[in-house]
Amino acid sequence: MNPFAPIARIPAVRFAALPGEFRRKSRTEWADANKRGEAIDSFLEGPAFDRAGNLYCVDIPFGRVFRVSPAAEWTLVAQYDGWPNGLKIARDGRIFVTDYRHGIMTVDAATGGVTPVLRAYRSESFKGVNDLHFAANGDLYFTDQGQTGWNDPTGRVFRLRTDGGIDLLCDAIPSPNGLVLDTAERVLFVAVTRANAIWRLPLFERGPSPKVGTFIQMSGGTSGPDGLALDEEGGIVCAQAGLGVWRFDRLGLPTHFVGEPGSFVTNVAFGGADRRTLYMTESETGEILTARLPIPGRVMASQL
Repeated sequence: MNPFAPIARIPAVRFAALPGEFRRKSRTEWADANKRGEAIDSFLEGPAFDRAGNLYCVDIPFGRVFRVSPAAEWTLVAQYDGWPNGLKIARDGRIFVTDYRHGIMTVDAATGGVTPVLRAYRSESFKGVNDLHFAANGDLYFTDQGQTGWNDPTGRVFRLRTDGGIDLLCDAIPSPNGLVLDTAERVLFVAVTRANAIWRLPLFERGPSPKVGTFIQMSGGTSGPDGLALDEEGGIVCAQAGLGVWRFDRLGLPTHFVGEPGSFVTNVAFGGADRRTLYMTESETGEILTARLPIPGRVMASQL
């Protein structure tokens, strides 16, 4: 018996490109470490929507946060001395950023001010926080990736509870990256980039996750799974940088492939009035791509 149905191909189109006024191709400290010294003009990540339908994203090497209107108009919201990697919007409208240098931050969309929220765990600095995800109750899940990989499998996943407590859910991970909760919020899925896999972390109210396992073992690409999103059927949409975007059903079987092989999509977010439009950050080109998916994305905290 073959459990795999034919995989549907969905084309991606360009929604918006970072305007020339914001592009300044140059070497940066971040690119020296992560792009082998290549001169770049941007590296977009962390797409997330506010209630008005504006898309926010970050530009890691230049410490920038952008807002893109439904009409594809770009606004620089903030620029500071940091490396913002992930972005999500809380139910109360606050913008949270995972900053590789500084930890968890909030960004004021009106003033551009950046405020630290969490800089360390038990007085120890983070390796380099990467992505974040809000539960319906306000708990914040985030990954601490740094430069970890199979040569240094010490990445971590944390939960910052609404009461201020912090749970170390899992350590010894070779490059934890994007993350998303299942529909019941009893399981956390984590993209483990260097292992080319998506892990499954069972959750309890307190303490670490037991029986952590591999949910999907992927192959191919030039990097590994990166940003994750969930749809209303419990399916996972996964950006696999250097290959494209996959949609897996709730059992982990592949059902759809978005875009063209070779694209460097790093993260994804559902948007549009019906939440069927997938927005993707193409980090190599500084573009936002879109595609229409058959199943709506799950409502995020900022949309409740």
